[in-house]
Amino acid sequence: MKSKSNDPTLKKRIFDIIQIGNKDDLPSRSFDYFIVSAIIINILIAFLDTFDELSTLYSLFGIIEAATIIIFIIEYLFRIWTSDCLYPDAGKGKAVVKFLFSFDGIVDLLTILPFFFLDGFIVFRMLRVVRIFRLFRVNAQYDSFNIITNVLYEKRNQIASSVFIIITLMLASSIGIYGAEHEAQPDVYKNAFSGIWWSVSALLTVGYGDIYPVTVAGKIMGILTAFLGVGVVAIPTGIISAGFVEQYSKKKNADVVFDDVKELGEILVTQKSGLADKTVSDVESDHDAKVYMIIRDELTVIASGDVVLREGDILVVRMNKLIKK
Repeated sequence: MKSKSNDPTLKKRIFDIIQIGNKDDLPSRSFDYFIVSAIIINILIAFLDTFDELSTLYSLFGIIEAATIIIFIIEYLFRIWTSDCLYPDAGKGKAVVKFLFSFDGIVDLLTILPFFFLDGFIVFRMLRVVRIFRLFRVNAQYDSFNIITNVLYEKRNQIASSVFIIITLMLASSIGIYGAEHEAQPDVYKNAFSGIWWSVSALLTVGYGDIYPVTVAGKIMGILTAFLGVGVVAIPTGIISAGFVEQYSKKKNADVVFDDVKELGEILVTQKSGLADKTVSDVESDHDAKVYMIIRDELTVIASGDVVLREGDILVVRMNKLIKK
């Protein structure tokens, strides 16, 4: 039985168009650009609306904002209508509920609500910021943003470790500066939380200057904290930079096919390449190649014939026709 997502209906066509990141479909890409433009205009209006000097243009801003909100509402209704295409295995009712409570559905709804409640509770006025996150929704489907998210996900353990070190140093320095400065500045360093504000600005080398040590012990503590901050805060930066290099190397390898391999070469395993979920033996026989090594995450896997390849693996290969020479 053919799934609903493959039915050539008007609903399916609309779903394909409004689906973010369908780069092979010109109307879909055009719709993405249109929505991004509407989001940027909406955010810009919200920004300009805070300037008293532009009070004469407030009525125009209101009209433009209302137009963009209408666009968002129409898109939101279309996404509800086509939710069974997004979740083909669920019934119509369940598909709608799944979309409404999904991250995308909640962001879409919170984008619309502030327009109708701007004169109400302050929480609704603050929700205007949520509109910015719609840009992440669009960008997340494209290669540039995918690289960032992949780096953060793959390096999450290392980043978490470095953040833990930073938090530990922050707590230690806050307690230390409180002990050194409390008697000299009891109104400034009232408790350890006051020290946390100082330690954050010192560790991150921001130095706001609103709270600072005056005692010799406090100044020594400030010097040590600043030096530690320069080194420790650079750790996650180095981790993320290394991750970017790895991701760009993988992206470069993804464009390599077996026919391009001269002597030894690296090939990235993807679903698109048709190599994922195949065994080493299958790949060697299908492409008349020799797989010497598999690089999987940060491990090196021996290329035994029965090893199943995973998406993201990097194969070190050589063509047999070159070996025979």
